[in-house]
Amino acid sequence: MGCGGGDEQTPPQAKSVAGLTSPAFENHATIPQRYTCSGAGGPPPLRFPKPPARTRELALLVTDPDADNFVHWSVLGISPRSPGFPGKPPPGVIQTENSFGDRGWGAPCPPEGDEPHRYVFALYALDAGLELKADASANEVHDAIADHAIVRSELEGRFGR
Repeated sequence: MGCGGGDEQTPPQAKSVAGLTSPAFENHATIPQRYTCSGAGGPPPLRFPKPPARTRELALLVTDPDADNFVHWSVLGISPRSPGFPGKPPPGVIQTENSFGDRGWGAPCPPEGDEPHRYVFALYALDAGLELKADASANEVHDAIADHAIVRSELEGRFGR
């Protein structure tokens, strides 16, 4: 399944800080095939930076800016004490619908022959809990994050087929 036709709203802006990493790939490097539609398709492991002291919740958005900000993953309600995910997120977090129409991780899957797409993993430290449910729309998630984002940390991966 190829990407396209996602939510055209861009992810909310906040002060950028370094620190979101993955042991699976370096920033701006290729995402290993095992985390894409060409492999097993599970989410890559992520390591989170320590958020500011006033952080009440973390939120993670993964989008493809080369496909109209197609949403691959939206995870809310992450504890500010979370060191990251080993792959799948822990129980108790909220995963809203991605642009594939599913809840949870939607593996990168750009159209065959396209230049490699960029996948932006954006972790937001929020000054309040979002109190959104799993049925929240992409626009509701973006608006809520924009209202409460303190800082943003990004990791970008690339993948082409």
